[in-house]
Amino acid sequence: MTGTPTGHEPEPDIEIDTSVAHPARVWDYWLGGKDHYPADEALGDHLNETMPEVVVWARADREFLGRAVRHLVAEAGLRQFLDIGTGIPTADNTHEVAQRLAPESRIVYVDNDPVVLAHARALLTSSPQGATDYVHADLRDPERILREAGRTLDLSRPVGIMLLGILEFLPDEQAYPVVRRLLDAVPSGSHLTIACPASDVNTEAMIEVVDRWNASGATPAVLRSAADLARFFDGMELLEPGVVPLPQWRPGPGTLFTDQEIGFFGAVGRKP
Repeated sequence: MTGTPTGHEPEPDIEIDTSVAHPARVWDYWLGGKDHYPADEALGDHLNETMPEVVVWARADREFLGRAVRHLVAEAGLRQFLDIGTGIPTADNTHEVAQRLAPESRIVYVDNDPVVLAHARALLTSSPQGATDYVHADLRDPERILREAGRTLDLSRPVGIMLLGILEFLPDEQAYPVVRRLLDAVPSGSHLTIACPASDVNTEAMIEVVDRWNASGATPAVLRSAADLARFFDGMELLEPGVVPLPQWRPGPGTLFTDQEIGFFGAVGRKP
């Protein structure tokens, strides 16, 4: 099936807990969106008081996504993407960036936030030549993700696995094996793209931000160093410039925040 959603209708019976902040909704708040609740706004403001650059993280992350996808399509020749931790739809989602360059691209989005699920139809638009799907699942269940993604993607061909702003919510004993399982399921030529907060810039403030986040009752977060993030790419070809603050990853003429050392790092690697 091309040019239409290939997946499943949103599940209307999933309840949204508005009393506890959720990463996707806090992110939406920082980006100036409308799909968040008072608990998300309160935590977003609380973190912004500790480190005003957190709002920059969200915008830099969105720009990094665009640059990474453009590279993967135009330079690496990828036509398939598995975007896990999608977040609430906004401008320049993965399928929009990819299909602008290669209309035949196929994208599967994955998230576990009911608010994202409620807006899934916005992610299920596609060019006539391509396809999109949405899977309501948790990163901790890679088997389900791979099984569902296989309905839209050909996992025997290279895939771009996108993990932006999600791995910090898994402890090491889960995060590294999950990433390895996803990479084991895709062939040579596949790429891994990661963006995470890192402790290498403004370390004390970063620790306080994570402590405040965890004290809020939201999904607990883990702070890693750039070296810890590089471990996710063990056995891969890490693309230049390596693990760096998001605005420093292959910036273009219009890239924002290139003059700032922000505590949110990104990298892209190729499976040999």
